[in-house]
Amino acid sequence: MSVSGYLTRPDYRVDLLRRRNLVTASVGSVRLASSSRTIVVDEQNHGLVVYFPSDDVDFGSLEAIADRTSFCSYKGEASYWALASSPGEAIAWSYLKPFDEVAQIGNYVAFYQHHVDVRLGGDTN
Repeated sequence: MSVSGYLTRPDYRVDLLRRRNLVTASVGSVRLASSSRTIVVDEQNHGLVVYFPSDDVDFGSLEAIADRTSFCSYKGEASYWALASSPGEAIAWSYLKPFDEVAQIGNYVAFYQHHVDVRLGGDTN
């Protein structure tokens, strides 16, 4: 089991901000996620990242990358997904069992914003 960084750095900030605005994630014309139940993660020394509830993600457009994981000292072990139409390159990740301090992001999915267009607001189509 991996050890939480909060044990040695209890002052480290990972703020979780629930949003009710519609947020979408798309690649070209493919809508990967649409939700008004996202969490914006504002982590110290990182940019803002939007996490979508897994129920609002189109996993039919994604393919799990079975042999890729990573570990974050403040969130836990991450799993990754690629576009089903171009497997291999990770465009999304999630923490299925995050540390207690960020438990709210469990079963939420985030997208790399340099690969996926994540937009706040807009239509509901």
